[in-house]
Amino acid sequence: WLSLYPKERLAQDATVSSDGSGFSGITLEHNVKTKEEVDQIIESVVKAGARLVKKPQEVSWGGYSGYFADPDGYLWEVACNPFTDLT
Repeated sequence: WLSLYPKERLAQDATVSSDGSGFSGITLEHNVKTKEEVDQIIESVVKAGARLVKKPQEVSWGGYSGYFADPDGYLWEVACNPFTDLT
């Protein structure tokens, strides 16, 4: 899927500044089936050296997600969307 959001709203969701210093205006997302998977993946990548940006939590659109930055600084969201069938 390709989803388009205003840069300011995406930055706000990721809890980063939209002013351009360290935020390219895009994030990558990995969707999983359960909240537990979100927690496990975020924990794994942080242990492997990623930087936690936003702790996994319930979000306004009804899902559960968290963000991390990979070693190159790109933001990744790991999300569980209860409204999407991933089977």
